[in-house]
Amino acid sequence: MADLIDQVGHALTLARRDALPFARALGDRTRAQLDALAEALLGPDFHDRLARVPMRLGPAGVDPFGLDPEVMKYALTVAAFFHRIWFRTEVHGIENVPRGRVLLISNHSGQVPIDGMVIGATMFLDAEPPRLLRSMVEKWSQVLPFIGTLFARCGQVVGVPENARTLLANEEMLLVFPEGSRGIGKPIHKRYQLADFGLGFMRLALETGTPIVPIAVVGAEEQYINVGNVGVLARALGMPNFPLIPQLFIPGGQLPLPVKYRLHVGEPLLFEGDPDDDDAVIEEKVWMVKATIQSMLNRGLKERRRLFW
Repeated sequence: MADLIDQVGHALTLARRDALPFARALGDRTRAQLDALAEALLGPDFHDRLARVPMRLGPAGVDPFGLDPEVMKYALTVAAFFHRIWFRTEVHGIENVPRGRVLLISNHSGQVPIDGMVIGATMFLDAEPPRLLRSMVEKWSQVLPFIGTLFARCGQVVGVPENARTLLANEEMLLVFPEGSRGIGKPIHKRYQLADFGLGFMRLALETGTPIVPIAVVGAEEQYINVGNVGVLARALGMPNFPLIPQLFIPGGQLPLPVKYRLHVGEPLLFEGDPDDDDAVIEEKVWMVKATIQSMLNRGLKERRRLFW
């Protein structure tokens, strides 16, 4: 498996450097191995579901944001493994997701953005019709070797308003974590306590008339146990957080703990108003979304009887 991952990373580098299609950069043998794995995890209906997802591909086989369907296929294979096998995700309320443009607003946690990957797998594999999820990634992630290219090829976009407006104008589904890095880096003693929400997603929803679907993710907080953050190292490395995770020093602890994920999808919320209103006015609307998600989290935690099953 490690060799396969190395080959994929090498192919991505070649594809970007030499402007090659990803499938050609992979080579026939590696592609055959990946296709067999994808078939096993994604199921025989994957290509049918993919064909039902509208994409705006250019002559090079990618969309304006760099999405490559071949890379997305293999990324979804990894996501399906974690979604269906590792975390054994329970999904509640998937029928609440409307067609057309929509903003998914979720809590964020777990030290690495696996929660976003699982939400993406849920929307493609479990929703009807299948949806391709776009998420807004932090600007600093684009300078990371390999990661920035991978995110772009999977269709994820840098979190700036211009990108978000374009995606919603194209009737796409957009995932936003309003807690940002404040949410993902929470230590264990602050689990399931929402950090402050940014206001940008609400201004975007008002400007574009986009419904907001709240999502509560229960389980991700315990996948990596963070006992604190080292601010000095974070600043030195240009990262928002440098978490202290004891399990990383245990053999096999680099993988997240196999906790059971539970995704709760709420009913759509549609807000009206002027996107240029003062912060105080926007904050009232944002508070309603935050309170809804916190209530969903509290209810989900109350209903959860066990951590791993």
